[in-house]
Amino acid sequence: MVERRVYRHTDEDQLIAWAQDGDERAFRALIEPYRPMLQSVCGRIAGSRSETEDAIQVALLAVWQNIARFEHRSKFSTWLFRVCHNAALGVVRKRVPEPAGDEYHEPLSSTTTPDAKVSDVDAVRWALNKIPPDFRAALVLREYAQMSYSEIAETQGIKVETVKTRIARARRALADLLADRI
Repeated sequence: MVERRVYRHTDEDQLIAWAQDGDERAFRALIEPYRPMLQSVCGRIAGSRSETEDAIQVALLAVWQNIARFEHRSKFSTWLFRVCHNAALGVVRKRVPEPAGDEYHEPLSSTTTPDAKVSDVDAVRWALNKIPPDFRAALVLREYAQMSYSEIAETQGIKVETVKTRIARARRALADLLADRI
């Protein structure tokens, strides 16, 4: 008799086991709850919409190809975010640098109109893209993925103290970049 699998409301460990056996539907069910956060994290590391999509596709392909090697030494989400982090950084590192030029950016108003809010978001995105990728990734994982310092350290393959330093430097760099804009 053929086993009938129910993917909804199945615990993560079971979905992982099925995905490790090659079940694509289990893999999709496993990944689906993480998609919004993957989009957010990759988007903030990679920057542009097309690079974000590229990073997500590279990451999901890598996760699918390597899920059989996932050994539960960390939480699945930590492993998944590490793969996405690496994919997004890979996209950023392949980016052709923009020519240096005198960019004029109009200072943002302090009003809370929708236009001003969009401008604020654009300014933060611009500033995030100006800081070093490793600093940006640490800050994004902390602020947007709500990861602990130890989870970020595991994701980036560095020490917790290095994570704290990267985040502090990223925040300082953002503040400096945004000082005249917001």
